[in-house]
Amino acid sequence: MKQHCVYILTSQPCGSLYIGVTSNLIQRLYQHRNQLTPGYTSQYAVYRLVRFEMFHDITSAITREKQLKNWHRQWKINLIESENPQWVDLAVNLGLAPISD
Repeated sequence: MKQHCVYILTSQPCGSLYIGVTSNLIQRLYQHRNQLTPGYTSQYAVYRLVRFEMFHDITSAITREKQLKNWHRQWKINLIESENPQWVDLAVNLGLAPISD
């Protein structure tokens, strides 16, 4: 069963941000963390999961992703800090290994 998700990654607290959408969050995080997807995240080491939102359908997830990508940076930071004020890597709670600095 697919679990559609919008997620926000960061390089460090208040660092570079990346917003993406996926139907398999664990697999996508693995791809990012192992640099299997060349681009922004691998170039800037943006691997820490600081927020994610689940959706029942991909259309809603894509709509939310586009909305967040159009937000001002401070709005994105405020959204992250509303539920994750310490910028904890949420991927650890999903079973992925912590990122070593």
